[in-house]
Amino acid sequence: MASIKNLKKDINYTLGDLIDECYVWQLLFPKKDQIASEAIIDDAILAFDALIAKLNLKKVENKKAHFKVVGEELEVKATELAGRINKL
Repeated sequence: MASIKNLKKDINYTLGDLIDECYVWQLLFPKKDQIASEAIIDDAILAFDALIAKLNLKKVENKKAHFKVVGEELEVKATELAGRINKL
């Protein structure tokens, strides 16, 4: 079973790395339109807030299944955001 501590670290590191990639892209291409990369950053922050809120739910019947679902949601959202970053 994944621990809350490890899942929080995974969420933080994964989404933080994606945000960092957007900032690097902005620094490398300052003349390109920054709106798309800012939208990705905003979506990553919203995903972070939503996943942490789900992770911190106290009244969960099956914690193991709940943590697994949160981990899967992180993977799906991170893949989607990475795809958007690659299209910049």
